[in-house]
Amino acid sequence: MAESTAKKPNVLVRAWKKITKFLGDVKNEVKKIVWPTPKSVFKNTGIVLAAIIVIGIFIFGLDFVLVRLLALIMDVSAV
Repeated sequence: MAESTAKKPNVLVRAWKKITKFLGDVKNEVKKIVWPTPKSVFKNTGIVLAAIIVIGIFIFGLDFVLVRLLALIMDVSAV
């Protein structure tokens, strides 16, 4: 029985092929990205900032009310 004596490429050659294949796949995936327009980024930023302000005001109001309520319950003046 004559076994096939085909040699595998050495470790570095195999690693290099895997790395180049990976980088080629990354390049192809990056090409598929649909980037948002500056207008939509600006709009979405405004929505996020408005939500942060509304939530901040709500938390401030809730904290203010709870501190006052605690002051009434404990009969101490709030700072």
